[in-house]
Amino acid sequence: MPGYIHSTESFGTVDGPGVRYVVFFQGCPLRCLYCHNPDTWEFSGGRKVTAEELMEEYDSYKEFLKSGGITATGGEPMAQPEFLTELFSLAKSRGVHTCLDTSGIVFNPENHEKIDKIIDYTDLVMLDIKHIDDEEHKKLTGKSNKNILAFAEYLRDRNIPLWVRHVVVPGITDDEKELLGLGKFLAGLTNLKALDVLPYHDMGKVKYQNLGIDYPLKDVEPLSKEKAIEARDVIMRGIKAALHGEA
Repeated sequence: MPGYIHSTESFGTVDGPGVRYVVFFQGCPLRCLYCHNPDTWEFSGGRKVTAEELMEEYDSYKEFLKSGGITATGGEPMAQPEFLTELFSLAKSRGVHTCLDTSGIVFNPENHEKIDKIIDYTDLVMLDIKHIDDEEHKKLTGKSNKNILAFAEYLRDRNIPLWVRHVVVPGITDDEKELLGLGKFLAGLTNLKALDVLPYHDMGKVKYQNLGIDYPLKDVEPLSKEKAIEARDVIMRGIKAALHGEA
């Protein structure tokens, strides 16, 4: 089954463990205000490929990827479930580590048979939790976070190793109450292996200009690494409080 991708990267170092072959899927149902890949939003367009073609590309780089594997990112990879399943199935048949970088937005707690098949071939999930508060999440992304949080719990129940990413945006996701709340939620994820708290940056501005799209956060200054570390400390406080039964 063919799929649609935006691009690939042959030497990814921030998309899972080791050096990785990264596939950027085309199409995403979210419209995050700080998105730096607006060119992946639309499901139409992109490059039409088969999973086998991507594995052939992987094979041409595999000598440099022995410590890593394949990462599917986007866009939203799970929005093309059959194609993603075939890609990861082929990867696993060759002993290649698979990592899914996702927002979790397409997960449906009432009907997740297609997601089950993807996860059967997934070694690691990197989950972006945009905002722990549902109403604020709607303002930030245009969608509710309920299915995203349900997906995190689903991964816990399936004991799939999980890395959580959270972008700290000044005035949007840097509120102490929100950060503590995120920490308390994460405390219930026994499969959590890592937490990446990332500072907001505006390096995507050029893409918006090239696409003729208004950049929503043009007046928001990038966050310093020091402030991101402070935010991570607050999240960790929330985790510890929850684990110790504190309110």
